[in-house]
Amino acid sequence: MIIILGSSGYIGSEFTKMFDRQGIEYRGISRREVDYSHRDSLIRLIRETKPEFLINAAGYTGKPNVDACELHKADCLMGNAVLPGVVREACESESLTWGHVSSGCIYTGAREDGSGFRETDPPNFSFRTNNCSFYSGTKALGEEVLAGAENCYVWRLRIPFNHEETPRNYLTKLMRYNTLLEATNSVSQLNEFVQACLETWTQRVDTGIYNITNPGKITTRQVVAMIQAHLLPEKEFKFFDDESQFMQFAAKTPRSNCVMDSSKLLATGIHLTPIEEAIEHALKSWTPAPTTS
Repeated sequence: MIIILGSSGYIGSEFTKMFDRQGIEYRGISRREVDYSHRDSLIRLIRETKPEFLINAAGYTGKPNVDACELHKADCLMGNAVLPGVVREACESESLTWGHVSSGCIYTGAREDGSGFRETDPPNFSFRTNNCSFYSGTKALGEEVLAGAENCYVWRLRIPFNHEETPRNYLTKLMRYNTLLEATNSVSQLNEFVQACLETWTQRVDTGIYNITNPGKITTRQVVAMIQAHLLPEKEFKFFDDESQFMQFAAKTPRSNCVMDSSKLLATGIHLTPIEEAIEHALKSWTPAPTTS
């Protein structure tokens, strides 16, 4: 049996859907049911349920985007930096293997040679390096808290998307924003992401950090061209002249745009679909949000 913390969130709910499809026994835990931000409460839950594995999909992202984290810093710090340490203490106390959903937003750009950041590269978009967003800073702190953790997988997600029209889907965001920022990024197909996370445990690969992103990189304009080709041929997308204009008119805090290397994951035998193929498949299978009467 698997415990999922934050099971009602965007990422957590995707884990529950996968477990339902595969007939995997799990228990989704919300903060209303158990205040897992307290070590003793979490230890009590673990002892009562005796899980084989625990997933921490809880965190604070801000709604509608990371700009909100600049206004709710205490919640953001607690959810992204303090909570992982609490979960670590509880799981290590009970000798329980677990996985933590982290983020690739702790980086910006690419390595000096143009390749993607690897798991061993120190974050360059954090409180310790430059003018990052508060959200990215707290996610980097969360990984610092987990440095040297026993029996822990750290799964780095990057700009999630799939075929379902939802507010947090990267493709939905591009379709809804009035003006876009041209950038180059790695991204994670959400269904493949949660499956890969599970497989790191079920296949008993070494614990540690894994960049779970679809192989390759892609620009905003490339994605927009694919959206026009498959869904919105008549839509004209506008772009900011540069990042400074984006910051002036559309954002309150800097954004992470980065390229990540997923070769460590691929070396374990866990494969994700190449980035352009994954996006094209999502657009061909696009499912609009239900209409409300």
